[in-house]
Amino acid sequence: MDVSAQAVKELREKTGAGMMECKRALIEAQGSQEKAIALLREKGQAKAAKKRGRAATEGIIAHYVHADGKKAALVELNCETDFVARNAVFRELAREICMQVVAQEPLAVSRQDLPPEAVEKEKAICAQAKECEGKPAAVVEKIVEGKLEKFYERVCLLDQPYIRDETRRIRDLIDEAISKLGENVTVRRFVRMVVGGEQES
Repeated sequence: MDVSAQAVKELREKTGAGMMECKRALIEAQGSQEKAIALLREKGQAKAAKKRGRAATEGIIAHYVHADGKKAALVELNCETDFVARNAVFRELAREICMQVVAQEPLAVSRQDLPPEAVEKEKAICAQAKECEGKPAAVVEKIVEGKLEKFYERVCLLDQPYIRDETRRIRDLIDEAISKLGENVTVRRFVRMVVGGEQES
């Protein structure tokens, strides 16, 4: 199947993937932009999974101060080399994550970073919800699982929907950056500050 240069250009602008990658994805997706985007995401996630185990000890500490001057964030974003740490794609990702932290107030980078007692407390709250009343244990377990997923989406940075595009999670942004940069990229920690208080992870 032939795809137009315009379609390739559009897909490249939407995803940031290379021209040939975009062309191959469009051919595979029979010209559908949506399917091509999904294919590129899957490939990006697969590439990211291969690189995720590698040590990421370089990076930057990025910052963002909200226009009102009352909220700010510092984020340590790590990569494998100083060369990538200076890359514009990497730096833009760090800034976007800072903005996410200011806007969405995550409590931790990932699920693994949440204190076990906080998770247990949330499970107990979920189990006492109205929709769990009088239901068999197996059904209650499923309801609690669903509610816990919503909890993780709210409080874990990597699970949060991206503020500029709710169809993507912060984890997806990082996977896309790994795919573009060819290195492992990780959020090590963040600090969120608000006038009169402080929250950190």
